[in-house]
Amino acid sequence: MKQELTETGDVRSNRYDRYAYIIFLALVIYMLFKGDIESATINLGIALIFDPFDSKVKWQDRPLYQRTWLTAHVFLTFAGFIYLILT
Repeated sequence: MKQELTETGDVRSNRYDRYAYIIFLALVIYMLFKGDIESATINLGIALIFDPFDSKVKWQDRPLYQRTWLTAHVFLTFAGFIYLILT
């Protein structure tokens, strides 16, 4: 019974992480429309804390689309920081 409760708790945690990730991405889009690139870049980096996929799955075991999405997210964050440094 304890094992079932932990699995349910983990699913809920993953759901909240997914919601938090979506909220941060919406905030990034809002900041970009507002013209605040610095805050958008910072929030884009913070959004990575909330893994929208199952965080218990090892990187090698994740599907290709998940690895591609997260890698693109990291590169966009780095590109934003480089842009901020160079301007």
